[in-house]
Amino acid sequence: MTSLAEPPPTKYVICSICDIGCQVRAKTTDGRLSRILAHDNPLLTRNICYKGTAAPHIHNHADRLRIPLKRVGGRGEDRWEEITHEQAITEIAERLRATVERHGPEAWAVSTSGWNTQTAHGLDRRLMNLVGSPNWISGVALCAGNTAAVNRLTYGWFPSPDLMNTNCVVLFGHNPRKHSWTPVYNAINAARARGAKVIVLDPRVSDQAEVADLHLRLRAGTDAAMCLGWLKVIFDEGLYDAGFVRDWCVGFDELRARVDEYPLDRVEAITGVDRDLIAEAARMYATADGAVIPWTPVTDQQISSTSAIRLHSILRAVTGNLDVVGGDVMHAPNPGWVPEAHLQLHDAISPAQRARQLGYDKHPVYTYRTAEILQGPLERVWGVRWMDQLMGCHMANPSEVFRAMADGDPYPVKAFFALGNNSLLSYPNQHQIHRALRNQDLIVVQDIFMTPTAMLADYVLPGDVFTERDHIADGWGWGNRLSLSQQAVEPGGEIRSTFAFWRDLAHAMGYGEQFPWPALEDLLDHRLAPSGRTFAEFAATRTMDGPPPAFRKYLRTGFATPSGKVELASSILADLGFDPLPYYREGPPTSPGFPYWVFSGVREDPFFQTGQRNIEVLRRRSPSPKIFIHPADAEREGLTEGDWVRLETATGHVTAKTAVKASMLEGHLRVPHGWWYPELRGTAELAGAFVSSDAVLSPDGDEDIDYEQGTPHFKGYPGRLVRVDAPEGMSTITMEG
Repeated sequence: MTSLAEPPPTKYVICSICDIGCQVRAKTTDGRLSRILAHDNPLLTRNICYKGTAAPHIHNHADRLRIPLKRVGGRGEDRWEEITHEQAITEIAERLRATVERHGPEAWAVSTSGWNTQTAHGLDRRLMNLVGSPNWISGVALCAGNTAAVNRLTYGWFPSPDLMNTNCVVLFGHNPRKHSWTPVYNAINAARARGAKVIVLDPRVSDQAEVADLHLRLRAGTDAAMCLGWLKVIFDEGLYDAGFVRDWCVGFDELRARVDEYPLDRVEAITGVDRDLIAEAARMYATADGAVIPWTPVTDQQISSTSAIRLHSILRAVTGNLDVVGGDVMHAPNPGWVPEAHLQLHDAISPAQRARQLGYDKHPVYTYRTAEILQGPLERVWGVRWMDQLMGCHMANPSEVFRAMADGDPYPVKAFFALGNNSLLSYPNQHQIHRALRNQDLIVVQDIFMTPTAMLADYVLPGDVFTERDHIADGWGWGNRLSLSQQAVEPGGEIRSTFAFWRDLAHAMGYGEQFPWPALEDLLDHRLAPSGRTFAEFAATRTMDGPPPAFRKYLRTGFATPSGKVELASSILADLGFDPLPYYREGPPTSPGFPYWVFSGVREDPFFQTGQRNIEVLRRRSPSPKIFIHPADAEREGLTEGDWVRLETATGHVTAKTAVKASMLEGHLRVPHGWWYPELRGTAELAGAFVSSDAVLSPDGDEDIDYEQGTPHFKGYPGRLVRVDAPEGMSTITMEG
C-alpha cells in the first residue's frame, strides 16, 4: 500500500512582472518557486499570462543579483567587487550625506518603479522629505500617474472604469490582450459578451480594433482634436446631461465656445477620420446607459496630453458617466488602511524646498505646486490633505531632473538612486540621461538583474521579487480594494526588499526614530491598524477586502476642486498660468526628408518595459526588435519582412528589423519600447543600450513636449528609414528570430 504525498504548498501572490498586478498562486518545491498557477477565485482565475507563468524562470535565474556590488573600475566599465549589505548601506549613507552637505538636499534625486519594488510603502518619499529633497521621479510621469494628476484638475480625483457593468467601452489606442493588461482584456470581453459596444481609436488595426463595433483610424497624436469633435456632436445634438452640467459643472459656456472652434470638417482634416464616423462614435458613447473611457498610455504621451486627458474627464462628466454604475467611478480611500501619502510625510519638507522641485515652475501639473492647491479640497471631500494616486501627484519632472544632472541647470543634482527602474532606457532623450548619469558623484541601483543603468552605478544592491515578500496591494490609491500577497520562498544571499533598503538607509542617515518598523510585517500591521487587524489575521481570513461600492458621492461632498464642482474650465490651470480650457496642439510636421509619423513606447507581450529580454522562454516569443510598416510603405522603400533598417529622427536613431503589417496605417511606423541586449554584456557598450532603444528618438525640448506636464510626444513625430546591414555582434537568437 502506497501513501499519497502531500501536494507542494501554494501561496497567494500578486505578480509584479508588469504593472497590472494579477492575483495568482505560487507553488514551491524544495524551497524554490516551481510554478505560477491561476487564482482559485472564479472571478480571478482567467487573469494570468505567460509573463506571469515565466516567474520561476525569472526568480530562479542564474544571473540574478544576490550580493551587493561596489564599482572598482571606471563608470560604465562593469567591474565590481562584492561587499556586504551593511558595508553598502554605510558607505552610501556617508557619500549621500556629503553630497547633501555640499550641494543641498535637492541635489539628490530618486527614480523608482513602484510596481516592481512593491514594498516601498512611501518610505522613499518619507526619507527624501525628511532630508529635504523633492526630486522623486518615476515612469508613471509618462504612464497613468500623470493621468491621475490631470484628472484631478477637472474633478479632484482619478476615477476607474466600472467594466463589470458598463454598456460601452472607448479605447483610445489602448490594446489590452490576453498576455498584456490581461484583467482588462478579460473584463472587456465579458462586457462585450453582455452586449456592450466597443469603440477603438487607433491608427493600427489592433487586436481590439479587429473586434470593435467602431474603429476610428485617427492619425497618431490627434486624440485631443478627436475628443473636441465628439464634444461638438454631443453639445450640438443635446446629448449631454443638462441637469448634471447645470448643477455640478462650472465653465460650460466657455468650453462650448472652445468646442465650436472644432467643427467636424476641421476634426476630419486633423485626424484623417471621416466626419460621419466621428459623429456616429460620439453618439454611441453619449447615448449608452453607462459608458467608460479607461485609462490609456497612448493619450498620456502626446504633445497635447494634458488637454486630451482633460477631455476624457470632461466627456465622462458631461455625458453623466461620472461616479455612476457602468461609468467611471471615484473610489474613496479604504477606511481600514493607512494611505501611502500619509507615510510619505509631505508636510515634513518645507514649502520652500517643495518649490525647488524640478518642474515646479515650468511644468507643474503633477508636481507639488498643483498638489498644494488641492490640499483643502481633498481634505474637504476625501479626508486627506495629500493623496498620491498611482504615485503620480507629487513628482518632479523627469526631463528637468536629468537636465539638472547633466548640466547643473537650474542647480546641480549629483546623487541619483534608481530602484526597480532601468532609468537610462525609461525616459525620453536617452543621450541626455547618459550624460546625466556620467556626471554624478553617487549612483545607487537596486534591481534583480544587471541592467545598463546598473552598469553605470557606484553600488548595485540585489532586490527581492514578489514571491519573496509579504505584501498588501491597494491599487496605488486608484481603487480601494486590498489584495493579499504572501511570501512563498526565502530570498537567499544578501537580497533585501525595498522596504529594508529604505529602512536601513534611514537609520544610517540618522532618521531611525522616523522608521520604527523592524520588519516589513510590522509596517503592514501599521497600515492595517485602522481596520483592527494585523497582516497575519488578514492573511488567515481573506485574499482581498474592500468596502462596497458607492455612487454619486458628490451629492454629499461635492468634488475635490477649488469650486467644489466639475471644472470644465480649470481654475487650477488658470492660476498656474495656462489655458483653463482644453485645446489641440499640432505635433512636429513630417517633411520630404522625414516622411513618416513615428509612434513609440509600444509594449510587446513577452516583456514589461525594459525587462525580460534575458529570459529565454519569453525572448523566444519576440527574439528581436521590429519596426512595423505598412506594405505600401515597405514597397516604396524597397523593404521586405525581416530586413534591417535604421529609423532616424532629428534626435537619434535605432536599428531594428522590419515587420510588414497590413494592420498599420499607411505613413506610420511603430517602434517597440525598451530594447537592449543582455546577452551582449561584456561585448557591447552597456549591453547594446543604444542600438535599438526607442528612448533615443523623441526630443524633450520646451517646444517638443506638453506644456503643462512636460510630457514627451511619443505618438506621431517625424522619422525616416534607411536600409542597413545587421549590427555587428548580434546574438543568434536576434539574427534568426
